[in-house]
Amino acid sequence: MKECKYVLFDLDGTLSDPGEGIIGSLIHALKHFGIDGDPQLLRSFIGPPLVDSFQLHFGFDTEQTAEAIRLYRAHFHEHGLFKNVIYPGIPELLRDLTKEGKTLAIATTKPTVYALEVLEFFEIDQYFQEDLVVGSFLDGRRTNKGELIATVLKQLGGHRGDKVMVGDRKFDILGAQENGIDVIGVTYGYGEREELETLAPTAIASSVDELRKLLLG
Repeated sequence: MKECKYVLFDLDGTLSDPGEGIIGSLIHALKHFGIDGDPQLLRSFIGPPLVDSFQLHFGFDTEQTAEAIRLYRAHFHEHGLFKNVIYPGIPELLRDLTKEGKTLAIATTKPTVYALEVLEFFEIDQYFQEDLVVGSFLDGRRTNKGELIATVLKQLGGHRGDKVMVGDRKFDILGAQENGIDVIGVTYGYGEREELETLAPTAIASSVDELRKLLLG
């Protein structure tokens, strides 16, 4: 896939590990409902839309889900956003991809405003045009990964054979396949190899070094 001119990245679990901030904010939100959140279970919230996860794991109705997300985001914005660690080797990979003339983009279920802040915090915003950082809206719209990827592709234009998506969860694989582009699943984030293999991505990388070889040769 080193011939691809455009590389779309998921953010959480692909470029950085946001676990501490996200899980801490989820625990805070769940306390409002008298629920002691299990950190291991809450790891599965990283990647999918929050609406789906609250309803799936806790049976929340629409009103409860909206309140849980409000509480989560208030705490996350104040205390969790920068409790985040970039994966070793990612800044160098982004730098070298850019040097090779590749255009980089973000497709993430994280709200766009937070995604931009994270990229700036890690000083990797220089590798992404702002209009190619596509996330969800704060009001809960545009959380489907297929829709997010489609939005990026519309911005990029051209044909789909020169584009590849990189992500750590099944939603990244399915979203890319829905849009007819290649996809690399990474297992150093929050997705399990079995979860990814079942969906037959174009390739799987178990480390940033393996991802580098796939993208740069």
